[in-house]
Amino acid sequence: MATVEQKAMKFVQSKEAFEVKPHPQSNRLYHIEIKKEVVKSFLDQVSDISVQRLEYVPYMRHIVANTLETLMGENFRELIRSIIHDRESGGFTIGVQGATEDKEEYVKFGTALAYIAGIPNFDAMSGKYYARFTVKDTDNSDSYLRQAYRTFTLHTDGTFVNEPTDWLIMMKMHEENAKGGESRLLHLDDWDELDKFANDPLGSHQFTYKAPASKNVDEDVLRTTFFKDNNKHCICFIDQFVYPETVDQAKYLQEMSESLENDDSVIELELPVGDLVLVNNLFWMHGRAAFEKDPNLNRELMRLRGRFTK
Repeated sequence: MATVEQKAMKFVQSKEAFEVKPHPQSNRLYHIEIKKEVVKSFLDQVSDISVQRLEYVPYMRHIVANTLETLMGENFRELIRSIIHDRESGGFTIGVQGATEDKEEYVKFGTALAYIAGIPNFDAMSGKYYARFTVKDTDNSDSYLRQAYRTFTLHTDGTFVNEPTDWLIMMKMHEENAKGGESRLLHLDDWDELDKFANDPLGSHQFTYKAPASKNVDEDVLRTTFFKDNNKHCICFIDQFVYPETVDQAKYLQEMSESLENDDSVIELELPVGDLVLVNNLFWMHGRAAFEKDPNLNRELMRLRGRFTK
C-alpha cells in the first residue's frame, strides 16, 4: 500500500505559468507557486473590475475566475478540483507572489480561486459572498473568531447553515505585530481517535446548532457529527454553536474536541500575507493558535466558503 507521502506527490508538476510542489509543512497539502508575471497579468486584466462590481454583479465573479484560469493554462480548473476532492490531500496554499499589497486585488485573486473551485455561499455575517474580519488586541464579539489570545478550537465551517459547505478559503490580507496565531489544520485521516468517536452511537446523533447574533442566522440546524462521503468518514462540528441535550452528549462532545486539539498530527501552518489556503471542509478541520499579547496586534483575513459544482 502506498504511503501518504507517495500519494500526496501525484499532483506535483511544473507548467509554464505555475508549479505544484509538496507543501513544506505537510505531507498532504500542496503549494502552488504562480509565476509573478502571471499574477501581474491577471491583475492588469481585471484592473477595471472593482470589488464593488464583483459584489453587485454576480456574473463578474465568473469573469475574473475565467481570466485567471486562461492565464494558468489548460486543465487548471481540473487540477484545482482534483486536489480538493482527493482524499489523500484535499488542500493547497497559493499566493500573489508579492505582485501586489492592495487588499482589493487580494479580493479579486481570492474570488477567482473560489469560482474556479466551485460556487461560494452567501456569508450572512458580512452580507456578501465573502467576509473580511480583523483580529486585534481587544474584542467585543460573541464568538472566538476575533478573540486573539485564546486558541480558536478545531472545527468545520457551515455547521449552522442549511446549505452545503464543501470547501473553505482563508486568505491573509494584512498583519502587524503578530506573534503566534498560526492556522491550525488537521486532516481527519491523521486523527488517532477518529474511529473511536465516529463509531460511537453519538457520532450519528443529530445535534442542534444555533448561531450567535453576529452571524445573522436565526434558523436552528440539525447536524450529525459524522457522515460518509465516498465511503469515508467526514465531520461537521464546532464546539461553540452545538447544543447537546444531556450530560452524556456534552461529555462526548467535550472529549472529542479535546482529542482533536491534542492530536500529534495538528499542523500549525505559516501563511504569508497575500497567500491563501484552500481545503476540503468535509475532512479538514481548521482553527487558530493563540497570539502573543500585543496592544498593537492587527491581522485581517478574508474568508470564502462554498459548494462544489459539476
